[in-house]
Parts: sequence; C-alpha cells; structure tokens
Amino acid sequence: MGFSFKTPPHILFERGSAAQLGKLVSDRMKRPVFVTDQGVIAAGLVEGALESLRDAGLEVFVYDKVVADPPAATIRDAVAAAREHGADGVIGLGGGSSLDTAKLIAVLMDSGQSLEDVYGVGNVKGSRPPLVLLPTTAGTGSEVTAISIVTSDDMKKIGVVSDQLFADLAIVDPMLTLTAPRGVTAATGIDAMVHAIESYTSKLLRNPVSGALAKEGLRLLAGNLLRACEHPDDIEAREAMCIGATLAGQAFSNAPVAAVHAMAYPLGALFHVPHGVSNALMLSPVLRFNAVVAAKDYADLGPVVGVAQDASAFIDHMVELCAKSGTPLKLTEVGVNHNDLPKMAEDAVKNERLMKNNPRLVTYDDALALYEDVL
Repeated sequence: MGFSFKTPPHILFERGSAAQLGKLVSDRMKRPVFVTDQGVIAAGLVEGALESLRDAGLEVFVYDKVVADPPAATIRDAVAAAREHGADGVIGLGGGSSLDTAKLIAVLMDSGQSLEDVYGVGNVKGSRPPLVLLPTTAGTGSEVTAISIVTSDDMKKIGVVSDQLFADLAIVDPMLTLTAPRGVTAATGIDAMVHAIESYTSKLLRNPVSGALAKEGLRLLAGNLLRACEHPDDIEAREAMCIGATLAGQAFSNAPVAAVHAMAYPLGALFHVPHGVSNALMLSPVLRFNAVVAAKDYADLGPVVGVAQDASAFIDHMVELCAKSGTPLKLTEVGVNHNDLPKMAEDAVKNERLMKNNPRLVTYDDALALYEDVL
C-alpha cells in the first residue's frame, strides 16, 4: 500500500485564540490584508482579532466585500486591494467564502498569474506570502484544505486545487461559532458531514489516514449537530462540531468529495443556495444511488453515527438528521423548478474533478433522475 497525506503544518485549536491573533502572527507579517465579510463584522466576531493585531503593531487593511459563492470579480477586486495596501501576508476570518477568498489573494497578489490561470488542479505557480485562516463556522473545513471555490464569470463553480493553498497556520477558535444562527449551524454542519462521508467512499485517493479522520469527524458532527442547533451557546457541542469539521476537512483535502458536491454546485452557482443546504438536498438521492456499489462502506459508517451496521440504516439516519436540523428537503423550496433540471444535470456531470471520485458512474440521465427525486 502506498499513499500521500498532506495538511497544514500548524493547527491551533483553543477557546479565545482569535483574540491572541496579533501575538500569533506578528513574526510572520507586518502589513496583512484581513479578509472577511459584512455578516461576520455585524456579528462582532472580528473585533478581538483586529484589536490584537493593532496592539501588536501591525498595519492592517480590512477587506470586507466577500459574498457567498465568491464571484471571480470579487477575487480580482480583493487581489487589487491587497496589492494597493502593499500587503505582506493574508489573514482570513469567516466562513468558507472568506477563507477561500483569502487563499486566492495569497497565491495571486504577488504573482503574474491571473485567476483563470489557476483554475483546476496544480496550476498555481511559485511561492506566496504567509497565510493564516480562522473559521467562524463548523463546516467547510477550508482552514485545512488546499482548495478554493470560485463562481466563474459564466456562472459555474470552479475549483482551484494546489498545495500553495494550505495555510501556514489554521486557528480554530470555537468561540467564533457561538453566534452562528441555527440555519447556518445546520447547513455548515451537514456540509462537513458530507465531506466526511464522501471522503470515506472516495474512489481514487482514499487511504487509511483520510478514512480514520473521516470516521472520527463524522462521529463528532453527527453526534452534536442537533445539540448545537438547539443549544447554540453549548460550547462543548460547538467544540465538537469544530473539531469534526476540521478533521473532515483534512480528510477530503486528501481523498476528495464526489457526486453530492458535484450536484450541489449548480444549485449554488445558478440559484445562490447556500452550499450546505445544497449538499443536504442532494445527500439522500446520491447515497441511495451509490449504495448499489458502496453498501459495505455505508454499513461501516452506521455504528459511527449510532445505528446498525447496515447501509439503509445509515442512509435513513442521515436523512433524518437533515430533516430534524430544519434544512430544506425539496428543490422547489429553494426556487428550482422542473425546467431548470436539464441545465443543472449538464453542469453537474461536466464536473469531472469531482465526479471521477464517486463510487458509481453518474451519467446525464442519472443526474437528471437524482434531481427529479428531490424536486
């Protein structure tokens, strides 16, 4: 057996660590660009971090124009702003969109490459300035992945995958997740569970390390999702969710996700459905479709989430968790109608980067039927 496993060199997991940010990064950078969004600012999550940076004598420029499913135009604007500031480092604090944007600023701001040049796998060239990431949700795992997702100019979700996107330091502070609303907690938690499940069954690059991380991540996430939704100030549940999301992120950064994500992407690109909600919608039909060939793997995950070692029991439990969390269960609930499905199916099957990892081949007709299942 041979395999490769990669992850950021330093992960700090600690309550209140965001307020120590200045001390943690002052030896890495002096003029950072601080990447976040208006929602995170409104929630009061950046104040402690920014104060600590300024107390440490850093000249910080705050870029706060990040939006969900960041469009290519936003990335270009952010890179230009970082260059104008003369930034020598990048800090991302927020959800997956802010962290993904921060990663792309880091690899492009001192580079001659355009955003389009780095689309795909392994296309980033050269080095980059220091990169530090702090998640405010327990979901995307972006703080520990080598992946950024962009909405291209022609409204497709494109992946940038490169080792240069691994952060130098990932700071996971569960206190930053306490203000996440129930809907965000549910959607991002389901996103993280899908990372774990799809990584565990990934066709091409699964390995013993990614599998172990996926299992433990899923155990923590499935066991604490509803508790975190119903008791948002339960710091122990929040900690478990944060650890689970980070472990799942490490897993899928090495053994990539597959058809659930490929089919979720058109929902985000075309209808701006939150990524976790998109994954929740597509989880049930894809799991049942894959069970024809992946029943043993799904059965192995049953005891991890507290049910029998049986594929059907596992799938039923995951569907029940999604329902109890309050996420939508039908595409019509997020504005999709029957006429939209052919375009979505076409875009989904074109996502070879993800579809090639799926345990079972998904054709156009399959994708169309899977969307119809949850219309």
